[in-house]
Amino acid sequence: MKIEGGVYYVLWLIFVMVRIQIQDSVQGRLLSIDNNKNKPDPKNAAATARWLVSQNSWGVLNTISIDLGGAPFGNVVSFSDGLPDNGSGIPYFYLTALDPTARNALKDNRASLTISEYPIGTCGKVDPENPTCAKITLTGKLKLVDGNSKEEEFARKALFSKHSEMKDWPEDHNFQFFKLEIEDIFLIDWFGGPKPLTLDQYLHFQMKELAIVL
Repeated sequence: MKIEGGVYYVLWLIFVMVRIQIQDSVQGRLLSIDNNKNKPDPKNAAATARWLVSQNSWGVLNTISIDLGGAPFGNVVSFSDGLPDNGSGIPYFYLTALDPTARNALKDNRASLTISEYPIGTCGKVDPENPTCAKITLTGKLKLVDGNSKEEEFARKALFSKHSEMKDWPEDHNFQFFKLEIEDIFLIDWFGGPKPLTLDQYLHFQMKELAIVL
């Protein structure tokens, strides 16, 4: 029986959708963009903050530019806070000094990472700036991870599990592992302004308390 071209297209489309779902499950993202029930209650600031960090894979990392006279410089970067089911809350990065972000941090390590709920797919039709579409800015120090340490091994597993192509990035670019040592947390996940959230509350929140697909 001859299969028409339209049927081939539908089969191809189904294959692509299934492949995307498999990749997303490996990277620890939500399996469905309609899974709003999996979003933490906005009243639980610690849960929302840790959920945002664990479910995202990229954000805007801001450093103090050494090339622009100390002006803030934002750069889109990939990150991970741990394996998909075991996030630590601490963002790790794989950066090269060939890029301004790492060069800036090595001169002045003050930095902030901004992450939005929007890429997760749970904001519905609202604008990313709408307060009900959560966003978080983690401010602190962007530091090199000690080489050949247990933390470096953790960073490697955390990043390469979410960003598999990093393993093949050029060795002569001298990529190194960095982490953001968080000092302040700015979180908006509903109307009424930023939610009060201490570093201790953020770091000691148990991810197993979240009834979500990681």
